[in-house]
Amino acid sequence: VVARDRSVSSGINAEYGAAGLVGGAGVVPSKSYGENIAVFEPGARHTWMEMKGMYVANPAAMVLSSAFMLKHLQLHEAGDLLIKAVKNVINRREVQTRDLGGSSTTPEMTRAFLNELDTLYKNQ
Repeated sequence: VVARDRSVSSGINAEYGAAGLVGGAGVVPSKSYGENIAVFEPGARHTWMEMKGMYVANPAAMVLSSAFMLKHLQLHEAGDLLIKAVKNVINRREVQTRDLGGSSTTPEMTRAFLNELDTLYKNQ
C-alpha cells in the first residue's frame, strides 16, 4: 500500500505504482472477482507495446495469473506448484528477461518455468 498526500498523488500511476517494489510490471499478476465472473490477467498491461513480436516480455505475471485461476477452480496443489516454480526460477537468477536484468527471451523463461514445474511435480 502506498499512501500519499493528494497534492502529490498524481505522480503515482495506480496500475504501475508499486510494480517496481516486486521486480517490475512483468511479475505482477492480478485476479478480479464479480458476482458471476472471475478474471485472471497480468496486473500491468500496455507497459511496453513496442516489444510486441520481439519475445522479450516477462511471462511471469501471466503464469502467476494462471496459477490464481487454478486455485480459484479448487486446483490448489497445481496452483501452488506453479507459483513455486515461478518463484524458484526468478530467485535462481539464471534465466531472466530484460526487465529483471537478464537477456533471456519470453520462450526461454517460459521453458524454465515449465522445466521447474516438471521437476517439482516429479519430486512431490
